[in-house]
Amino acid sequence: MACAVPAAAGSPDPPELPSELAPLDDATVEAEASFLEVELSGDSWPGVEAKDVSFKASRLANVDLSGAVLERLWLSHCELSGCDLANLQATAARVQKARIADSRMTGIAFAEATLSDVTFRGCRIDLAAFGFAQLERVTFADCVLAQSDFLETRLEHVRFHDCDLTGADFRGARLQACELRRCNLSGIEHVSGLRGASLEWPSIVELAGVWAAELGIGVLDRDEAGEQPEAQSRGER
Repeated sequence: MACAVPAAAGSPDPPELPSELAPLDDATVEAEASFLEVELSGDSWPGVEAKDVSFKASRLANVDLSGAVLERLWLSHCELSGCDLANLQATAARVQKARIADSRMTGIAFAEATLSDVTFRGCRIDLAAFGFAQLERVTFADCVLAQSDFLETRLEHVRFHDCDLTGADFRGARLQACELRRCNLSGIEHVSGLRGASLEWPSIVELAGVWAAELGIGVLDRDEAGEQPEAQSRGER
């Protein structure tokens, strides 16, 4: 019986930014603050707390939002590079048409967030939480996602390329048209949550034992050399 071939994962649409952005100095992040067509560089807001903050058609470079609590954060048509987003609490965030590169995102919380047309490249996103989030046309390239949590996450057209997914948890995840290429899947939790994804053959072989364990399938040792199965021996008498 031929195996069904899942649909190929689509690539994210890139952000669209104006050719010129207005440099913004000494910006303040507060509730409902809105940043439109600006360029922020080196700004530092660690631990800031504010709701409904939005960045649109903007570029952020080396910005520090570590430990910030930004409920319902909205990023649209943005580029982020070299930013520190470690332990950022971005519950119910919306990230649309964004590119995030070379940024530290350890422990970031995207619980119940919506991410569409987003590319993460060269980012450290370990211990992250994507619980109950929706990801559509998202690419993780050369990222560390070790021990990240995709609990009950919906992933459509999501690509993991050259990523470290060691110990990642896909419990209850729902995948459609997703792909994993050249990824480290050691110690992955609830591997059955990868149903709906496409993997390279070496990765499938590597996970065979894990899948067998989840299905309750035991593994038999190879027969000793020269020993024949009992049924065959009786038939030759």
